[in-house]
Amino acid sequence: MAKQKAARTDDIPVARLTPEQAAAELARLAAKIAEADRAYYADDRPAMSDAAYDALRRRNLLIEKRFPKLKRDDSPSDKIGAAPSAKFDKVRHALPMLSLDNAFDEADVADFVKRVRRFLKLDEDASLAFTAEPKIDGLSLNLRYEKGVLALAATRGDGAVGENVTANALAIDDIPKALKGAPDLLEVRGEVYMSHEDFLALNARLEAEGEEAFANPRNAAAGSLRQLDAAITAARPLRFFAYAWGALSEPLAETQFDAVRRLKKLRFEINPLMRRFETVDELIAHYRMIGEARAGLGYDIDGVVYKVDRLDYQERLGFVSRHPRWATAHKFPAEKATTVLEAIEIQVGRTGKLTPVARLKPVTVGGVVVSNATLHNEDEIKRKDARVGDTVVIQRAGDVIPQVVEVLKDKRLKGAKPFVFPDRCPVCDSHAVNEVNPQTGKADVDRRCTGGLICAAQAVERLKHFVSRNAFDIEGLGEKQIAAFFEQGIIREPADIFTLRRRQDSGEIDLYAYKKKPDGSIHLDKDGNKTPTNAKSMGNLFDAIDARREISAARFINALGVRHVGETNARLFAEHYGGFDGFYAAAVKARDRESEAYQDMLSIDGVGALVAQGAIDFFDEVHNREAVDRLLREVRPQAAQTAAADSPVAGRTVVFTGTLETMTRDEAKARAQSLGARVSGSISAKTDYLVAGAKAGSKLKKAQDLGVTVLTEEEWTALAGG
Repeated sequence: MAKQKAARTDDIPVARLTPEQAAAELARLAAKIAEADRAYYADDRPAMSDAAYDALRRRNLLIEKRFPKLKRDDSPSDKIGAAPSAKFDKVRHALPMLSLDNAFDEADVADFVKRVRRFLKLDEDASLAFTAEPKIDGLSLNLRYEKGVLALAATRGDGAVGENVTANALAIDDIPKALKGAPDLLEVRGEVYMSHEDFLALNARLEAEGEEAFANPRNAAAGSLRQLDAAITAARPLRFFAYAWGALSEPLAETQFDAVRRLKKLRFEINPLMRRFETVDELIAHYRMIGEARAGLGYDIDGVVYKVDRLDYQERLGFVSRHPRWATAHKFPAEKATTVLEAIEIQVGRTGKLTPVARLKPVTVGGVVVSNATLHNEDEIKRKDARVGDTVVIQRAGDVIPQVVEVLKDKRLKGAKPFVFPDRCPVCDSHAVNEVNPQTGKADVDRRCTGGLICAAQAVERLKHFVSRNAFDIEGLGEKQIAAFFEQGIIREPADIFTLRRRQDSGEIDLYAYKKKPDGSIHLDKDGNKTPTNAKSMGNLFDAIDARREISAARFINALGVRHVGETNARLFAEHYGGFDGFYAAAVKARDRESEAYQDMLSIDGVGALVAQGAIDFFDEVHNREAVDRLLREVRPQAAQTAAADSPVAGRTVVFTGTLETMTRDEAKARAQSLGARVSGSISAKTDYLVAGAKAGSKLKKAQDLGVTVLTEEEWTALAGG
């Protein structure tokens, strides 16, 4: 079905956003920032540049300031880092480990100083000192010393709870095991990092040993500190800069500068470029000096941190949300380089998303050789008008997937042709579409493959979902087994699962032979022994598969992995259509948006236009229909059970509107469904009853116009049997 694209809200300036657009943007930003946080803090594999991440957070904050009532419960403004890994014991910090607010230019720094003076009620002539030091790009660590002995080391985690890495911290030479002359309780905070020289040497050793090399020093430091085996950490060249503190039994000093110098006397390494200044001009000059010296420092930094020097001022200033008011990080601009775009390739992700990747003439950017960069999506290519052969500007910021930020069109080769984004999947040749919400007219910026069940790029993840707990839940056929069978070509689509016994009995496959890899080599267990498939366990698996040849329609629909149709929507479809067959037929008919089938699908309470379109797109793809038909020859989805079929409202369609007095709207819907009624979210000629509470609006008028029976809450309760 042809799809009309709508304007993207992420391109609209904050000042021009409508409340509806702002809410959508806040939802998008919350999801993208949470995903980036998990990648950076939990997985040690950053998914975007510092500059891109900072831009997302800044846009989120600006929207929240303009629309304060739209601020989400899961707002990134209130979150720090990511949840600690389950691999380590959790540690609750005595004092939170907060992140810093960011300054991106000199005007931001001046504003920071003005805000501090205004908060403290200091005029321009009053003395106000700040410290300035490099912002190390590593992993934050809190070291707790009790009576001079290192008792606990914890990562920042989500700011409130971190990971216990004490054994690993004890293996780092820069971290003292015992202190002389320290307060009885002292928490020292700083950054674990790896020098460029040590990083290159470590990667060379890992590659020589056949191990995977690290992408950059920050990943290497984080991955080395968060090892379950402290001996591995001990063998890694980790270093530590101290720059702050947490809980204390007594003050270290009266100023930030003197407190850090006290840490140096206690044998901690502190950054030699830390200075104290009193004017904005001095802070900016130091920032520029550090920026010029950055390449020769021997370790990664991504900005300069400014802190109010007097600790009594810091205490008065306090904190706001996830940041201290008395500090800010002046970030460096992303590093850039110029090279040639040699090709644009399309990669298909596990969810079907088509992502364009720029293949580049290799170029060094910030000490890293870059040969690939992201072009994000189809719109990004069109906006930049990127063409094969173009000279392009590449940007990265130390931790990241590089990105093409600019095309130098004055250097374009004659005859260079615009890139045509494919409308079919390059892997399986299914349609690749930009999903459109029919009600809002808004199109998803990403193009996705619709051949979910047959696309090799998505197949393994789709099959894992198919056998998952809330889908077919086949005992003995988990994610690892599915992946192994797919790797060996035994299972390629869901129907193949139900033919395993027949193919084994006929000799078409031999599941009892040693498991072989695609290259012909044999799978070995941890002791180096061959791993034959156990005949008894395979027989049990066949029985477990046969036990699932009859399955509820809701589980069957959920198992197909239709976009936007999860467990809840699968149940809604199954109940509304009485089973899978009715749903299948309706989804095919609903391709015509003027059809009764489409309007009926939209009338299902809880099923919006986006969900409906996901179902329509899935069954619009012939490959998917063929795969489902093959599956239906093996599996029998059961009709949906209708509760209380003998109730007065069984089979009737009811709509609730207005404010109900004796129950919530959700309770009313659940009660109606338990009595066998169909609950819809919109009025149509097929509606049997409209239950109108207080302040009923347009639905009441439409029901009256259509001649639909209108009931009060009391009348509905009486009709439904109390």
